[in-house]
Amino acid sequence: MKRKITVFALSVMLYAFCGSVHAQQTGKVFRVGFLDSSTASGVAVLIDAFRQELGKLGWVEGKNFAMEYRFAEQKLELVQELAADLVRQKVDLIVVSGTPSGVAAKKETLTIPIVMATSGDPVGAGLVATLARPGGNVTGLSALAVELNTKRLEILPKGWRY
Repeated sequence: MKRKITVFALSVMLYAFCGSVHAQQTGKVFRVGFLDSSTASGVAVLIDAFRQELGKLGWVEGKNFAMEYRFAEQKLELVQELAADLVRQKVDLIVVSGTPSGVAAKKETLTIPIVMATSGDPVGAGLVATLARPGGNVTGLSALAVELNTKRLEILPKGWRY
């Protein structure tokens, strides 16, 4: 889990700040939007770990970046509105957790970079063109659930019943 968080933190920062060395020298505070369809308490542990890993890379919330958190409190009908709010706030990057949040963010912007912390099938959801060449403004991690489910069934022991 710690490795996933580290990889995620590196992905977010590299994607957001690639080529922005001059901006860092001017003291710009980057604004990162975080969009999740669940609750703040449900992902608090992951967000704390995310902050710790970013801190190891020199990124300190409140010092050189600010997070704008948006949680739909498990009400999927609110996700689109929250994504639109982040776009109105003109964040530099949107981090999404889960496919519904990613789809909502992509509908709201084609220019702000979007990083998926997790997504079941980003190709099937229309978030990216392919996993090899995502294109557009969306990138991130995929659970490869669709591709791996068939393989998981293939490796079950013969005679196993479910």
